[in-house]
Amino acid sequence: MDTIFAQATAQGRAGVCVVRISGIMAFEIAEKIASPLPEVRHAAVRPIIGHDGGVIDNALVVTFKGPSSFTGEDVVELHLHGSIAVVRAVLALLSTFPDTRLAEPGEFTRRAMENGKLDLTQVEGLGDLIEAETEAQRKQALRVLSGHLGQRVEAWREKLIRAAALLEVTIDFADEDVPVDVSPEVRSLLTDVNQELLEEIVGTHTAERIRTGFEVAIIGRPNAGKSTLLNALAGRDAAITSAVAGTTRDVIEVRMDLGGLPVTLLDTAGLREGADEVEAIGIDRALRRSADADLRIFLVEADEDLPVAAMPDDIRLLPKADLRSSPENSISGVTGQGVSELVAKIQAILGVRSLTAGLATHERHRIALQKAADGLSVSMSVLDRGPDQYDIASEELRHSIRALEALVGRIDVENLLDVIFSSFCLGK
Repeated sequence: MDTIFAQATAQGRAGVCVVRISGIMAFEIAEKIASPLPEVRHAAVRPIIGHDGGVIDNALVVTFKGPSSFTGEDVVELHLHGSIAVVRAVLALLSTFPDTRLAEPGEFTRRAMENGKLDLTQVEGLGDLIEAETEAQRKQALRVLSGHLGQRVEAWREKLIRAAALLEVTIDFADEDVPVDVSPEVRSLLTDVNQELLEEIVGTHTAERIRTGFEVAIIGRPNAGKSTLLNALAGRDAAITSAVAGTTRDVIEVRMDLGGLPVTLLDTAGLREGADEVEAIGIDRALRRSADADLRIFLVEADEDLPVAAMPDDIRLLPKADLRSSPENSISGVTGQGVSELVAKIQAILGVRSLTAGLATHERHRIALQKAADGLSVSMSVLDRGPDQYDIASEELRHSIRALEALVGRIDVENLLDVIFSSFCLGK
């Protein structure tokens, strides 16, 4: 396998740039350009010497002996001065060695998975951690990267293998008297795993929302102050405001960090009979996005109804508090009255919901968990039919086990890997 190298820090000028080398030739190459190498897991300053004997840079060199490294291979890190010229020269130097090449996107992480350092859910957690913008996203991604989901999956898998083995014993000795009835233990194992799977499945929606962002829609009639409120919440002119009804024709999105939670605010078209074809399209989109949103803010009069069903947590406020004699339960994007209270309420509602988040954070995870749960449901129903049907129950258990193995990347995920790793940078 080729030795790979890449810049592990961001492109462009910086105080420090890290170039990472991984593979069977890593130490040999590093010895030729930065001799003598420091002891493993020690750092030392060494001159980086080109083929002409000239010094390219003075770098901090750190070595990691496989398998005790990120990739599971021998790894050398060169902490260079972050000059574009220095980095270019070092990368060009590394490319001259035989069986050595620039890494593909995510190849360091891919080797870590192939060498058993990470499972596929941890790889996805690492990708989510790199992309994290809020505190909630950081914490959630770190939990997945730490291997908690993989550990749960392994515990479920062991229980299902135990249950399948008990059924197989009964099948193998079908012509003999088996002294022990295995069905109580099998049912206990399946019931425990099934309950935990269903609990995890319920938490996937919230976990995915933390990863991608909660959607909060502002809805109301034309000129209710929706765009003005959006701008007040965003702290900038994200939406055009006007006294002319129907100014907002499409859904305007503003991404925010509210109390560590990722939130996308949606400014929707005013809900009325469309004055023209374009506005009618905008109103239709407003209705669909509002219905799918996690939370809705209704800017309506006390006796006013909208063609959108309100959910229990939805917030109902009177618009344009600056034009009212009483400020009770009203808000104004112009003066800011009630805005801080609204932000606090949104944070509180979404904060409570985030407590239900599970460890599974991707749609792929939910599908695999659901397949495993479906297999268990069939297995338990077949189990009631007696020992003559144990072979069918055992086969359904194997389907569940395979679904869990696919979840952590043990089987049937080759077609996913290129897509997953393509989102990683070259040095990761």
